[in-house]
This record gives sequence, C-alpha cells and structure tokens, in this order.
Amino acid sequence: MNDGYLTPPPVRKRRPFLRGCLTVLLVLAAFFVLLMAVSRMGGFPWGKGERVAVIPLTGLISDSEPLVENLKRFGKDNSVKAIVLRIESPGGGVAASQEIYEEVKKVRAKKPVLTSMGALAASGGYYVACATQKVYANPGTITGSIGVIMPFVNVKDLIEKIGIKGMTVKSGQYKDMGSPLREMTPQERQLLQTVVDNVHQQFVDAVAEGRRMDREDVVKIADGRVFTGAQAKALGLVDALGGLEDTIAEAGRLGKIAGEPKVVTPPKKKISLFDLLKEETRTLIDEKLSGNRLRLDYSAQ
Repeated sequence: MNDGYLTPPPVRKRRPFLRGCLTVLLVLAAFFVLLMAVSRMGGFPWGKGERVAVIPLTGLISDSEPLVENLKRFGKDNSVKAIVLRIESPGGGVAASQEIYEEVKKVRAKKPVLTSMGALAASGGYYVACATQKVYANPGTITGSIGVIMPFVNVKDLIEKIGIKGMTVKSGQYKDMGSPLREMTPQERQLLQTVVDNVHQQFVDAVAEGRRMDREDVVKIADGRVFTGAQAKALGLVDALGGLEDTIAEAGRLGKIAGEPKVVTPPKKKISLFDLLKEETRTLIDEKLSGNRLRLDYSAQ
C-alpha cells in the first residue's frame, strides 16, 4: 500500500562469514604462490643451512651447460656447505669434459666438492672427477680409461660397389681429412695423431694435477685401460671405497655440518613434447653426420 511515502529499498544482509572465508582463501593462495616462487629460487634462507647438494652427471658428456649451471647455482648458495658429483658416465666430448672440470675447480675454491662414482665413471667421467677434492668409488666401479679417441668411418668400398662416386672440392690439402669417401693418407694420419697426442697430454696433466700424482706414474697407466674401483684406489686414482651415502657423509664432515646433512638436488627440468622431438631429431642428424666430421672424445669404447 502506497501512503505517499517512499519505501526504502530492502537492506541486504551482510555475510561476514563468507567474506572471512574468501579472505582466508586469498591469503592462503598468495602464501602458496610465494612458497612456490621461493622454492624455485632455492628455498627459504632460514632453517636450511646444513645441506649437501648432489649433482648427477649421467650418460654421454656432450653438453656442459646444464651441469655448469647447477655448479654455479649451488656454489653461490650459502646454505649448501658441500657438493657431491654423482658420476654415471662413460665420458664424452673433450671440450665439454674440460669445461665441467674447470667449473668444478672454481667452485671447489669456495666449498668442498667430492665425487661419488656409480657403476661407470670412465674417460671424460674420470677427467671431471679429478677436479674434485675427494673421489669415492665402489669396489666394482669401472673407471680409468685415460685416453683420447678420434673415430672414423670409411665407406669407400661399399659406395664403389653400388656404383656411386664421391667428389670433393676443397680449399686446402687437409680440408677433408677423415672423409669416409676415401682412404686416409699417411700424412693425414700423422697430423691427426699429433692432435690426439696433444689432447692426451692435457688429460694426463689434469690427472696428475688433480690427483697430486707424479706425471710419469700417470703416463704408465694412461693407455686407455680401465680399472675396477679397488684397482683404481691401489693406484691412487681414487681416494676411498664407498657408495653415495658414504660420500655424502664425508661431504658433510668437510663442510662442517653438525649431524646428518640434508640433501638437495637440482630441480628437474620440465621437458615438453616439442623438446623431446627436437632432441631426437638432433641426435639422429648427429649420428648420420658423425662419420663426416672430426670428433675428439674422452670416451670409453
């Protein structure tokens, strides 16, 4: 009934409970976002100062960048008191192995860096281990293989059988050294041997320096042969026999960690389907072209 007066609009009932719940949810969401962001950056600075970082070096050494980045990351992290390299590798590229070796030496100047060898830590894998402060191996670990290899493939006879002739236009006498389409000349073989010998001397020098051994003693066993962990210890190529847990315990002691050290590992990189396809394509191309390029490897074969 309208009696001439304006009827005020109905008063909406406030809902403080719902508002409170919404506020709590927003605060929790902001907290979890902050927690994830800090976790990606290495965690909180409080309550975590007794840690040992374990960095895996697995498979063929072809790209030094991921491992070098992890070394730099944990080298700068003051909460990480020591680093353990867990090596499961037959070796790989000379340059990549040398880059990792040099980065290990830089980080070692700041904090202890140790090696834990798995089933196989040979050639380039052993090269990297020599840069660390202390090397642990299992008695049955396969290690050593101090040597350099430059592999070639020759398909000249096969190509001739199917009626194909290869031709090369080059700017210099040695530009197509290692070509799979022809035999290698004695001069080319001698030239490549000097390259291999020079890189082999670099390997010997790195072992002698890292292991604090007489160079002549290293030369005697630097012929590509492999050793068990027990044999390597007897020769002075490793420091102690033990597994990963033993290495972590020793790293904690050298890092002056009280009690059992907490272990931190590099975050796992998310790999998309596109990344997998790209890597697979790159690998296939690399395998197809491997016979047509010069390649130096610290690799146990």
